Amino acid sequence: MVQLTLIENVSTEPISQKQMIIENVSKKLDSETKEQVLPLLEAILQAQPTVNIKTYQQTQIIITMPKSRYVNMGRPQVGNTIEIDLKKI
Repeated sequence: MVQLTLIENVSTEPISQKQMIIENVSKKLDSETKEQVLPLLEAILQAQPTVNIKTYQQTQIIITMPKSRYVNMGRPQVGNTIEIDLKKI
């Protein structure tokens, strides 16, 4: 038997609250109003911190298979990429 293990910490890309607010306001305003409001809004929001929007707990995947199947896959090593299809049964 061969056991492959992947352990990963997953988090989203950091984004500033300023960026989120400006994007949401931009969606709601017409171009003329945007030109007037955005410079003021940027000045007000200048000091907003950068935060991670979402972080996930450590994710671990363990795959156990017969050694013959592992050899047939080409004996993947650390750094090699393998494709796995997961589905709920």
